[in-house]
Amino acid sequence: MSLRGVSVCLFLLLNFRGIALESVSISPDNLLVITVATRETEGFQRFLQSAKHFNYTVKVLGLGEEWRGGDVANTVGGGQKVRWLKNEMQKYKDREDLVVMFVDSYDVIFAGSPNELLWKFSQFNHKVIFAAEGFCWPDRSLAEKYPEVISGKRFLNSGGFIGFAPYLYQIIQQWKFKDNDDDQLFYTHIYLDPESRENLDITLDHKSRIFQNLNGALDEVVLKFENGRVRARNIAYDTLPVVIHGNGPTKLQLNYLGNYVPNAWTFEEGCGTCDNNLLDLSQLQDEEYPRVLIGVFIEQPTPFIPEFLERLPSLDYPLSKISLFIHNKEVFHEVHIQAFWEKHKETFPSIKIVGPEENLSHGEARNMGMDFCRQDPECDYYFSLDADVGITNPETLRILIEENKKVIAPMVSRHGKLWSNFWGALNTDGYYARSEDYIDIVQAKRVGVWNVPYITEVYLIKGETLRTELKNKNMFTLNGGDPDMIFCKNVRDKGVFMHISNRDEFGRLISTDKYSTTHLHNDMWQIFENPVDWKEKYIHENYSKIFDEDYFEQGVSLSQPCPDVYWFPVFTEKMCDELVEEMENFGDWSGGKHEDVRLAGGYENVPTVDIHMNQINFEKEWLHFLREYIAPVTEKLFPGYYTKAHAVMNFVVRYRPDEQPFLRPHHDSSTFTINIALNNKGIDFQGGGCRFLRYDCKIESPRKGWSFMHPGRLTHYHEGLPVTKGTRYIMVSFVDP
Repeated sequence: MSLRGVSVCLFLLLNFRGIALESVSISPDNLLVITVATRETEGFQRFLQSAKHFNYTVKVLGLGEEWRGGDVANTVGGGQKVRWLKNEMQKYKDREDLVVMFVDSYDVIFAGSPNELLWKFSQFNHKVIFAAEGFCWPDRSLAEKYPEVISGKRFLNSGGFIGFAPYLYQIIQQWKFKDNDDDQLFYTHIYLDPESRENLDITLDHKSRIFQNLNGALDEVVLKFENGRVRARNIAYDTLPVVIHGNGPTKLQLNYLGNYVPNAWTFEEGCGTCDNNLLDLSQLQDEEYPRVLIGVFIEQPTPFIPEFLERLPSLDYPLSKISLFIHNKEVFHEVHIQAFWEKHKETFPSIKIVGPEENLSHGEARNMGMDFCRQDPECDYYFSLDADVGITNPETLRILIEENKKVIAPMVSRHGKLWSNFWGALNTDGYYARSEDYIDIVQAKRVGVWNVPYITEVYLIKGETLRTELKNKNMFTLNGGDPDMIFCKNVRDKGVFMHISNRDEFGRLISTDKYSTTHLHNDMWQIFENPVDWKEKYIHENYSKIFDEDYFEQGVSLSQPCPDVYWFPVFTEKMCDELVEEMENFGDWSGGKHEDVRLAGGYENVPTVDIHMNQINFEKEWLHFLREYIAPVTEKLFPGYYTKAHAVMNFVVRYRPDEQPFLRPHHDSSTFTINIALNNKGIDFQGGGCRFLRYDCKIESPRKGWSFMHPGRLTHYHEGLPVTKGTRYIMVSFVDP
């Protein structure tokens, strides 16, 4: 029954002009859908896509013509639709076998097949059926004239109606009004006239068997997933409507339904439409690629800015086709911007930098960046990128362009959290509301390209779209308020869809909430707020290899240079350098004396020239580092011992020939000790190292960023060997004292 051309046997009660009851067979070939659209909007394309899915025959009126039907989104109007339909229906006025359905297009989706539609139409036993809704619009005074309805929606909606062609012609040929007069009021007056209603055999679809109007019925409509299909189900009347109409202020809810209905996404097949209308850049030469302007926005102190900036020239996209607009509001980050510019000023065709001295607001800066692309006819795409977005996938720009959407954002979220760069729904005040599928999208349990009401932080816009639908240069500042919310509302008001893609891993959001700029190297303190970025910057790239099954068995002299002394990589050079610089910047080194007011007893038995972690307010972060990165190594090396990774003594030691060149033999007050080399022997210093006396075993060439771990008390009596030249720095923790 689902194949086109299969007849649907309809038993219709024909009582017009005294015609007796008879059986009439109607083929889906005798069904015509008529709609109106002056522009090929994304809503219109969605409508056609749903019609194509079910193989409807659709006639479109008005394409390319000027709309004179008024601002129907906010007031009365729409008469131009009736005039066009009146002219079109002249062709079919004598086609008694033809069923015609008229529907709007920008805010309509098909959810069922022509066969289902015709079967449901037959069940009404009426010649003409209009959609129904719960509001009497546009003239509320007419409400009492409507026939009483025991159950269902009482009032006519003209966004969808179906009937035999001659009967619809008789209705529509009565139109003698202006283009900006109201179409729904016209149909309402005909329906409310008892004689016309009876003679033309008109009824309303009170229980949404065919037409589901969403306005006033949002609580009644849910998604129904079943057998690889998705339907919108009306739970108030237990019906499965064929046509879904996002009338009035329900466009966002229709967009949500359209993410699934009719075949956009199912649990069985995933995204059914994601591969439609894609671009393919793979065959292009570099000079053929679209030109992109990347707008970079640093609007608050943000961690990992140098790493963020260095990802720009690492994009897998011809850099000759990328220009940069950088707005930096923070004086703190000027040194980072300057360093980037000095390094890459010849990398990109142009770099426009707007600094804090311009005193631009958040919205003004975004207006400026976007307008640079809008005013340049050769700017094919505008890629807006906030500094708190870590784009780790170098293919991101290419992927988004190939999606071929007017506006699309890559889905990014904070590590381990549900905070992302999109909203799945809005509340009545236009602020965040959680959609039913939000968590599944963020966690990639549902993967696809999603039509959403709000995007922020990072998104791609076609330059053509900026020069047409979004041509207002004040997209972020109209009417005041939050710039991103203003922008998204302006985009929605223009009927442009905003998409979010989670088809690929793109990166993550950086947390700026607790970022302090009171230190020399502030990123070191981000181990809690941004653990992934902290790890990428500060943990050695080979750290994870420690956990390979045979790591400590291969090359014993390297990984275990002395009995029960293990050597492994843990810090990047960046971490080593920044930790040393933080200590030198703090500057309050101990004198290497036994008297030490920093200790509870005031006395150090084996003193060193050092600075404790708690002196630079880094102890909490350091203890977390021990738990996250040292404890797992301990449990691998010493099976059966489960460390608490607690340490009271955490300090950086400085050795100099003229200060403290060595350390006398001693035991550490720990269960085990870690000792991390923070600079290079042969470059920064000569001599140095550690000797374990019991085994007469020396480690004389420690690697920068590598730690050795050894038992503290009882067995591993050791000494620090003399530094003969330069300065040696090591980081020491006495773990589990």
